[in-house]
Amino acid sequence: RPFQSLIHARRTYRELRLLKHMKHENVIGLLDVFTPAASIDNFNEVYLVTNLMGADLNNIVKCQKLTDDHIQFLIYQLLRGLKYIHSAGIIHRDLKPSNLAVNEDCELRILDFGLARQTDDEMTGYVATRWYRAPEIMLNWMHYNQTVDIWSVGCIMAELLKGKALFPGNDYIDQLKRIMEVVGTPSSELLKKISSEHARKYIESLPYMPQQDLKVVFRGANPLAVDLLEKMLILDSDKRITASEALAHPYFAQYHDPEDEPEAEMYDESIENKERIIDEWKGKKVFSLEHECSECLTPL
Repeated sequence: RPFQSLIHARRTYRELRLLKHMKHENVIGLLDVFTPAASIDNFNEVYLVTNLMGADLNNIVKCQKLTDDHIQFLIYQLLRGLKYIHSAGIIHRDLKPSNLAVNEDCELRILDFGLARQTDDEMTGYVATRWYRAPEIMLNWMHYNQTVDIWSVGCIMAELLKGKALFPGNDYIDQLKRIMEVVGTPSSELLKKISSEHARKYIESLPYMPQQDLKVVFRGANPLAVDLLEKMLILDSDKRITASEALAHPYFAQYHDPEDEPEAEMYDESIENKERIIDEWKGKKVFSLEHECSECLTPL
């Protein structure tokens, strides 16, 4: 129901355009868009047609313990899709197991671009499921970057290795505590980068917590997997590994092929950023009543 509010109208249009822009094996594709409405007067619903994938990663994790080979292949595909998304200048912002579709051949696609934004947008702190949320988002550091998605990948990968969530916080305070119990207290160098005085003072009020050895936390896991995790789960986002760098990590040696890890064209978000009232979204045919996907996204 895209027209129940201006926020819903803008967000639905953005997701439609993003899905149309994304053409990658590891990103969900938009096959068609349609509405049951016979006229613009009762045009209140939009249906998106995508590839049928079957299960999501959340279902799979609950049902079985994955082998290291499975984890390699799944996380490689996730990073391959993420490299493509990031190359378009987009941050997904809501990566979690339930937003990763997996079919019976273990092929993965990234879903749900409802919260995705361009990297230079004004950022808001309330995005992503808490357990997979990067600390800089949780603490409302306004100018975060694409590596917030890498933190989420690290949390997802850790869950695949352990069979349970790494940071299952009950609330924001508990979430931060669980994160710091593993990665340690932020350094003085990082504290200086925190623009929120409230967040900085809160962290400084907490007792010192040493960084844990992830080789102990993930005892028995592939050492290369643990090494990659150490590069993802870094509090300082400026030092966190990128999707492109992660793909070249030795953990993915059997899959990595720079010639088969494509990038996207830059995404233009200016169209959906225009201020419109709900009637204008309808009247200017932002969502066309035609069944052709190309028609449904006619620019204003």
